[in-house]
Amino acid sequence: MDMPVLHNIPPVFDENSRILILGSFPSVKSREGEFFYHHPRNRFWRVLAAVCGEKTPETIQEKRAFLLEHGIALWDVIASCEITGSSDASIKNAVPNDLRRILKQADIRQIFTNGQTAHRMYQKYLAGETRLPEIALPSTSPANAAWSLERLAEAWRAILPGITK
Repeated sequence: MDMPVLHNIPPVFDENSRILILGSFPSVKSREGEFFYHHPRNRFWRVLAAVCGEKTPETIQEKRAFLLEHGIALWDVIASCEITGSSDASIKNAVPNDLRRILKQADIRQIFTNGQTAHRMYQKYLAGETRLPEIALPSTSPANAAWSLERLAEAWRAILPGITK
């Protein structure tokens, strides 16, 4: 039997956050680096930079500042689960994160999910609780090789009406 893996990355948000982007669960690389989308082949940071017309943030401090500067909160749907490596398809016995800590402090108006697993898990565990509109966006994972960086950035422009700057 697999042991549950715990999410070890705190959410990024402040009182000025207006949208919340939720992934499914951090990859092995992200858990090791203790920050979201830490794998160099994940295109999350390049996509956000392209959407916002800015330079891609490199360090954890730059990434955190980028999110807060644009009113973006970032976390994951799942707090713990059994998972093989970084494979979303292998997730079992998921326990959702409690989004209330973000929703009480920030005026979140829209939720976006990064990929189909995050979307399905959000719908299953959290949608009824938050009662916020959610838009499922294509995954920025390197496993989603069918989507080019340009195509991802085009789809992710859906976040623009909700962000500040």
